[in-house]
Amino acid sequence: MPDAVFHICQLRKQRISSGAAFCLEVPELIIEAGERLALVGASGSGKSTLLDILAMVLSVDCAEQFTFTPPGQPLHDLAQLWRHGQQDVFTRLRRRYFGYVLQNGGLLGFLTVRDNIALPRRWCALPEDGSATRLAERLGLTRLLDAYPATLSVGERQRTAIARALAHNPPVVLADEPTASLDPLNADGVMELFLGLATEQGVTVIVASHDWPRMQRYGLRRIAPELTRQFSASGDQVTARFARIDS
Repeated sequence: MPDAVFHICQLRKQRISSGAAFCLEVPELIIEAGERLALVGASGSGKSTLLDILAMVLSVDCAEQFTFTPPGQPLHDLAQLWRHGQQDVFTRLRRRYFGYVLQNGGLLGFLTVRDNIALPRRWCALPEDGSATRLAERLGLTRLLDAYPATLSVGERQRTAIARALAHNPPVVLADEPTASLDPLNADGVMELFLGLATEQGVTVIVASHDWPRMQRYGLRRIAPELTRQFSASGDQVTARFARIDS
């Protein structure tokens, strides 16, 4: 699988809260470089859990195979890294190879728009190359470069978060409900800008969303969970088994 950014087989993650258990299972998932995928499901269906696993911020209980291969770079065996607790490696991989767009933007309030956008390049020790300014121009943020997040609208915060996620040219960008806080018109505008820029940069895009019609409109492929519930004396368990749906 030379073009597979992620390759997962028989991955499992279980969480227990207040006596109820939630189990996420991924029998097999291959995500190729440059793909645009949507993890689709209602609240509590496990889509954000799977996104966090792909982002390497949430450990897995077990996996027969779980690998990450940045384009042009060696394969990283994530299952083995989790078993050996190599958090420093995960930090390095996240910093260099991932951009992340949170539902509320996740901007740092004490930094200007310009500095928020430039932050990933500084973390990666990349030289100043005008990326922040160019992305701000493309996303209609030029007049706001010296503003702080508290003065921005929801849509402006999301556009700033998109610019920040793309500023260091990562091969993978993850987005968790990036348009959920926006009205339909702004949501469409943000998605168009986000996916357009990502396509230009050849980025692999993985979006967690409850809004499949919108994701489908923009040509994303779907990964959705099949939910089952088991009842027992020791407590309920919900299992979300994710499978890829290409239609």
